[in-house]
Amino acid sequence: MAELQRCAWAGNDKLMQAYHDQDWGTPLHHDQRLFEFLILEGAQAGLRWSTILNKRDNYRRAFDGFDPTKVARYCQRKIQALLQDEGIVRNRLKVNAAVRNAKAFLAVVDEVGSWDAYIWSFVDGTPIQNSFKEAADVPAATDLSNALSKDLKKRGFTFVGPTICYALMQATGMVNDHEVGCFRHDQVAKLARKHAST
Repeated sequence: MAELQRCAWAGNDKLMQAYHDQDWGTPLHHDQRLFEFLILEGAQAGLRWSTILNKRDNYRRAFDGFDPTKVARYCQRKIQALLQDEGIVRNRLKVNAAVRNAKAFLAVVDEVGSWDAYIWSFVDGTPIQNSFKEAADVPAATDLSNALSKDLKKRGFTFVGPTICYALMQATGMVNDHEVGCFRHDQVAKLARKHAST
């Protein structure tokens, strides 16, 4: 059986390949899972994604399954406990950001009705289809991720720079940045067409 052609970043690591094949670029509309990616992408700042992916189950355990209502209520004692948890990135700024961002996340939900409606409004509800041939062609940030970053910061979010926001958009399928030779590019494009017709 022929080896599937994947985006170069997936490499040979089975966990990275599974994430690439099943998650990355798939349009996502579940608020709690979108919150998960918001927290994980912020945690990744300055690190490799594989580092965070290897800790993903630990994050789910430590952060109550990424329930934003629970995370928003974390007190200083809980934050201190998280900073002692070897299963996650023990960075005080990032852990504090997760709690702050949970509160800001809930404020957006109260205002707009859902995080899904808010974040997808930046692409008018339709995934952007790109046609990059190789990883070097993919931008680190775009005008849209700049706009999202600016709006999030205005709402009190932290660890939401333009590069983090673009990674969030890629991960949740707001943009299809699979390389054109990757087997997932056309699959995700079909999902986007189906998405647009619903």
